[in-house]
Amino acid sequence: MASEPDISEQLPGNQARRLAKKILGEGSTVFTRHARQEMENDDLLETDVVNTISGGMITEPGELGHRGDWCYRIRTQRITVVFMFRSTEELVVVTAWRERRRGR
Repeated sequence: MASEPDISEQLPGNQARRLAKKILGEGSTVFTRHARQEMENDDLLETDVVNTISGGMITEPGELGHRGDWCYRIRTQRITVVFMFRSTEELVVVTAWRERRRGR
């Protein structure tokens, strides 16, 4: 059986994505107050965020957040979600937004 990733270290994008998808199916997902506000501002539902995490891509390295947690951006063409791991069983959605096209 594969060992759990060390979330205190920066994970490669593909590993962060795999863990996020595993948590969506087997663990718990928490939305910060900020995430809920930004989702409301852009008319995003929890389902939109979950679908983005499930089907999106992480194309840039994780960033060290101000609390010492690694934050990851996962994107589709329309939505970006920033999340972190509280544990290997809990994912925290930090923020989310709908991508805007230039000129709109």
